[in-house]
Amino acid sequence: MFVAMSKFEVANGMTDQVYDAFVNRPHLVDTAPGFVRMEVLRPREAPNEFWLLTFWHNEGSFRNWHRSHTYHNAHSGIPKGLN
Repeated sequence: MFVAMSKFEVANGMTDQVYDAFVNRPHLVDTAPGFVRMEVLRPREAPNEFWLLTFWHNEGSFRNWHRSHTYHNAHSGIPKGLN
C-alpha cells in the first residue's frame, strides 16, 4: 500500500467552495489503475486547511495517475487561490 498526502490551505476565503468541489468531484481517480480510496480531512483547529489522502496499491500506480491527463482534468474544478 502507498499513501499520498497533500496538505493545502485555502487562502482566498473560498473554503466552502473548495469543500463543495471535493464533495461534488467528478470521481475520475476512482477508476485509475491501483487506486484504493481517498479521504479528505479538515482539522478543527485550522478550518481553512485540507489534508487529501489517496491510497494506492503501490507508488507506481500513484505516479502514473499523477502524470496523466485525467489527473489534470480531475483538478480543473478546484477553485484557484490555494497555498
